[in-house]
Amino acid sequence: MAFNNMKDLQLTPSRGSGVSNAVDLEDVRLLDHYEASGASLEDGIRNSRRIQVSVGGMTCAACSNSVESALFAVNGVFHASVALLQNKADVVFNPDLIKDADIKSAIEDAGFEAEILPEANSSRTIPNKTLLGQFNIGGMTCAACVNSVEGMLRELPGVTRAVVSLTTSLGEVEYDPSVVSKDGIVNAIEDAGFEASLVQSSEQGKIILEVAGIFGDLDAQSLEGLLCHIKGVLQFRFDRNSRELEVCFDSEVIGSRSLVDAIEEASGGRFKLSVKNPYARMTSKDLEESSKMFQLFTSSVYLSVPVFLIRVCPHVPVLYPFLLWRCGPFLMRDWLTWALVSLVQFVIGKRFYVAAAKALRRGATNMDVLVALGTSASYFYSVCALLYGAATGFWSPTYFETSAMLITFVLLGKYLESLAKGKTSDAIKKLVELAPATALLLVKDKGGKCLGEREIDALLIQPGDPLKVLPGTKVPVDGVVLWGSSYVNESMVTGESVPVLKEVEAHVIGGTMNLHGVLHIQATKVGSDTFLSQIINLVETAQMSKAPIQKFADFVASVFVPTVVFMALFTLLGWYIGGVTGSYPQSWLPENGNYFVFSLMFAISVVVIACPCALGLATPTAVMVATGVGAKHGVLIKGGDALERAQKVNYVIFDKTGTLTQGKATVTTAKVFTGMDRGEFLRLVASAEASSEHPLAKAVVEYARHFHFFEPSETKDSQKNDKDSGWLLDVSDFIAVPGRGVQCSVDGKHVLIGNRKLLTENGMSIPKHIEKFLVELEEGAQTGVLAACNNVLIGALGVADPLKREAAVVVEGLCKMGIRPVMVTGDNWRTAQAVAKEVGIHDVRAEVMPAGKAEVVRSFQRNGSVVAMVGDGINDSPALAAADVGMAIGAGTDVAIEAADYVLMRSNLEDVITAIDLSKKTFSRIRLNYIFAMAYNVIAIPVAAGVFYPSIKLSLPPWVAGACMALSSVSVVCSSLLLRMYKKPRLTSILEITVE
Repeated sequence: MAFNNMKDLQLTPSRGSGVSNAVDLEDVRLLDHYEASGASLEDGIRNSRRIQVSVGGMTCAACSNSVESALFAVNGVFHASVALLQNKADVVFNPDLIKDADIKSAIEDAGFEAEILPEANSSRTIPNKTLLGQFNIGGMTCAACVNSVEGMLRELPGVTRAVVSLTTSLGEVEYDPSVVSKDGIVNAIEDAGFEASLVQSSEQGKIILEVAGIFGDLDAQSLEGLLCHIKGVLQFRFDRNSRELEVCFDSEVIGSRSLVDAIEEASGGRFKLSVKNPYARMTSKDLEESSKMFQLFTSSVYLSVPVFLIRVCPHVPVLYPFLLWRCGPFLMRDWLTWALVSLVQFVIGKRFYVAAAKALRRGATNMDVLVALGTSASYFYSVCALLYGAATGFWSPTYFETSAMLITFVLLGKYLESLAKGKTSDAIKKLVELAPATALLLVKDKGGKCLGEREIDALLIQPGDPLKVLPGTKVPVDGVVLWGSSYVNESMVTGESVPVLKEVEAHVIGGTMNLHGVLHIQATKVGSDTFLSQIINLVETAQMSKAPIQKFADFVASVFVPTVVFMALFTLLGWYIGGVTGSYPQSWLPENGNYFVFSLMFAISVVVIACPCALGLATPTAVMVATGVGAKHGVLIKGGDALERAQKVNYVIFDKTGTLTQGKATVTTAKVFTGMDRGEFLRLVASAEASSEHPLAKAVVEYARHFHFFEPSETKDSQKNDKDSGWLLDVSDFIAVPGRGVQCSVDGKHVLIGNRKLLTENGMSIPKHIEKFLVELEEGAQTGVLAACNNVLIGALGVADPLKREAAVVVEGLCKMGIRPVMVTGDNWRTAQAVAKEVGIHDVRAEVMPAGKAEVVRSFQRNGSVVAMVGDGINDSPALAAADVGMAIGAGTDVAIEAADYVLMRSNLEDVITAIDLSKKTFSRIRLNYIFAMAYNVIAIPVAAGVFYPSIKLSLPPWVAGACMALSSVSVVCSSLLLRMYKKPRLTSILEITVE
């Protein structure tokens, strides 16, 4: 594996292609060669300070070297790095020995100008941010391993968060790249005794390519030479075995597609490159692991079956004389058995010894320790029995087959477990498959004229690219329609089954299916920014998160293995002492056996039948399947903790506008109270409301536009078009008053538009006839909007927002489930109560400011109740964050979605019930898994220890105990997989839901 390392980073790469150690180049800038050469220096010095200095007067490399030499000559300077092009120096020093002024003086004494840069710019040489890295971790077998890795990662300097999943063998680490690099994290995991590699991170300017056309070392060297001469390439690594090329590049200089094109063009078409999808790489690794486990299992079977047959069926006519042939001190059957079992024990079973040794070295224990201990006891006892028989002539029975069959069954369990765990990630695999592999790029000249089209890898699409989408093909990325008209099926992403018409300026989602016409679109979001990628990331993050109930399994796992070993020793001593003291008859012993052998078999059975894996898999597998099932039904769950809290919900608080209602407000009434012309009144009101994002404001503008032009707006940018068309008046001093309305100046007139409070707070009174008009509107579930000009109330509008058709059914369904619905709104009391009455909600909180919604949530939480909040707008985000379970409507704002724990993609209130019902089903399954895992160990260990042997002669041979252990974890995973059969409650059956 070759790695091209830039010793002194320049704007263009150095032309050498020397091979050196790998260097992390995340967020590389000109000063960042400090990170490459000595990032660990500052980490290793506790009392250090780091500053950046602006240096003037440098004209060449000799000048920068002079500044560096002058800085290094100062006593107390640990590190100094000078960038000629940026005219900056980066200095790490001991503040107890020197001060900032000494650094400045040293540079000035060298003949240059110096200025200490402010702390905000000098705290580090890379942007002040953390990166999120996903690492593939191999060698974990149980919850104890997960605890060990998580604990080690959280202790690393610079790591702010670490979550490890046993089911996916993935670890998600949030870290500060200025303190610890990806390679440092990988090395730390490997030092702890596990295998590790980076899957992907939030780092920009990096691409992994698969290269075709490499047939030998000369080709590889040619590729490396090409890369060294491509402007913008900072670093690369080519793996000659996997043919994978990893390139770090300056995205300001060269883009990913330009990079691929440059390599293919420079090679004359000899090399063909394709982008490696990180999810596809992860899937291939899963398949590789399953394949490897199957090979080990089949090899163990081939070697173990003859040993088993020699033991149970020795009188085969043809082979019997051969097996009884004495060769040296032993019979041939003993030689064959010993040889075959040794291969199983130390070649095939090597992985157990290696993993156990690594675990013990770091002071931890896991299932590998139990397997290694149990099989070793059986194997080495059998070897000692053979040698003792050869020396004394007293031949004790051997148990070689126990060791071989134990390893075989454990490997079978591991193989079945890997297959079952692979099924739990089907949801992500299906989401990944939604995105097309290729796209049609429209090639245009500088004038925008289309010259042709070319097929490119979809992962190489860049923002702004014009793309062509043919009928029957998938939209490659998120974008906006430039030309054409077609219906697009968005059901695979949003859950809506009805195709959506897409015309010019309409937004399209990557992964959706274009049904009829040809579309030309412009890419707006690519890579990890696309809607589909965000869903995948959300599901993946949720699958890796831990539910609080998992803490129980983590605690049990930490003490499980030592407890089992103690119980095995107790079993060994109990049976042995009981035999020596005559507590049980000698007839219980096997033929030619003794008390030690009899006791040892029980002890080995105890060691191998105990299974910490079943406990460790009980929660994460269920959470993983549930989040995938939720995504399939349009419910995105952000974590296991949210999934656990949702099943305990006592109250569901609904926002009114856009949540219980359709969010498509329409003006039903417009009344003028002065002599102003109706058209002028609407024009004045629309001019003021055009700058507001409130749904009621948009309804007012739409109504006024329709009044003037007799046609509805056709695009989402209608308000912008309205302003450009000139029919709206000039507005200044616009102020949006939360929970009140807006105030501004329209053509020099002071205008107020909003509710009663806005007008009264500005010193205006509301006449009785206008108040009566407002009351009639509000009792009809409409919102009254008052308009005043120069402190004169000139008119009012009635705005209605129809209820969603499923709202009343969902509210009644929640009541049937024993959950109390509550409505909270900033609207007035009469309108709120009218809407609540129509939908069936009895607990109403009206005229609540955005911050007050969060206080309403807390008021219910004070008595220990679990509260869910359902909302869609920015004003709902404080309440969504304050609630135990926040549910954001998928059509809502990004802020609301970010603050929520659940995202209801279809914007359908039925999914509130689906979310709660899925949570209850999931945790019923988790409890069942725990009951099985605990019951298995509680029952199996006493049986293996021989508790029932004196009464009913029930005992488990070690190899049978091993089979039980292997199948226990598989059964827990399969139990979790039954959640894939989940059916969400139908609309017709919601009202039949009763309290459990």
